[in-house]
Amino acid sequence: MVTHTPTNGHAGEQDVDLTSSALDHRIAEQAANGTNGANGHHANGHAAAPAELDASKLTIRRADPAARAVPDEATACSGNETICTDHMITCVWNVSTGWAAPELKPYGPLSLMPTASVLHYATECFEGLKAYRGFDGKLRLFRPDLNAKRMLMSTLRISLPGFDPKQVERLISTLVAVDGPKWLPADRPGSFLYLRPAMIGTQPQLGVQAPKEALLFITASFMPRMDSMPGGLKLHTSPEDMVRAWAGGFGYAKVGANYGPSLLATNEARARGFGQILWLYGPEGYCTEAGASNFFVVWRARDADGGKLQLVTAPLDDRLILDGVTRRSIVELARERLVGELEVVERKYTIDELLDADREGRLVEAFAAGTAYFICPVSLVHHRGKDVQIPLGKGDSGRYTAKIKGWMGDIMYGNEQHPWGIVASMD
Repeated sequence: MVTHTPTNGHAGEQDVDLTSSALDHRIAEQAANGTNGANGHHANGHAAAPAELDASKLTIRRADPAARAVPDEATACSGNETICTDHMITCVWNVSTGWAAPELKPYGPLSLMPTASVLHYATECFEGLKAYRGFDGKLRLFRPDLNAKRMLMSTLRISLPGFDPKQVERLISTLVAVDGPKWLPADRPGSFLYLRPAMIGTQPQLGVQAPKEALLFITASFMPRMDSMPGGLKLHTSPEDMVRAWAGGFGYAKVGANYGPSLLATNEARARGFGQILWLYGPEGYCTEAGASNFFVVWRARDADGGKLQLVTAPLDDRLILDGVTRRSIVELARERLVGELEVVERKYTIDELLDADREGRLVEAFAAGTAYFICPVSLVHHRGKDVQIPLGKGDSGRYTAKIKGWMGDIMYGNEQHPWGIVASMD
């Protein structure tokens, strides 16, 4: 006789095998029950339910507005320290009590014990988005709902506490509304600030376990413009003995553990005059990401495959790459506005296919896309002793790269009124 013993240690709970994905299980639990138990911890049924994250409880302690002057963009981006705005938002979480009231307070250091979970077990995730000073004078965010939802997915992937994404979105908007008027003044249209929501495990106890304490914090800062490199971005394919992500891993989540291990190859490539790594995967050499950005190519399919002009990028279904907000927006805009002109294709493709397209004269252009690089033309891919020279058009940008970049920029900076451009407010 076969008996089934519950493995979760909670009497009365359904014994469910994780036959497919622990993350899917947690996301379903989050949707059904709120944040309670989102990181594997469950409140005692006789105690008050842990508090949910609630942006309406935000307390505000303002910095002295005259204490810090706003530097110009070039000066702010020239040093070895990221220059942040006057304020940040923090919110602490405890497994027993849940989320405390968020605080907007003067920007400054965080306090952590040396045994904090994040410092030993990489219990950390983050997001990246920007606030834009529009040419109409308004402060905007670009699809912040997608960043908030993706951050929830990342937190659950590494057993940090869940939250209602709308509450994080409201907190981000409030920080921009408070610091935007000073740090993105109306006389600087076309400028932006980089926004960094992050969550870390703070429980001061060694041991591989889901942390019972955590901290959410949000900062705003200057960031250099990275989308207009003279001569385009030059990529070097990844070393044969390195991969950025793997099937069944966490390449699709925005966790710090995705980035640190990539720096060795990136530094080697930069020492050789390249800007980033084009990460390949598997013995087939599938093209995945360009550094920390999504990678796109425009080529013409072979006549035997219809001969259509195609915009090609790696798929999301194998969870190897990040579901980038810029990537998603490019795909959606291209499908909507380039109908009959260009076919959008999300599929696996190899470096050999890229080399073949170049050799056969079918390669048209390529670009990297993400929050940091925005949409940056790629001019060269180096692979195992071979250089793929990708032509750049007028203004160091291919025709479709420039067209899509223009559409996106118009939405971000208010030249086009679009539902993706969200005006920042304290509501």
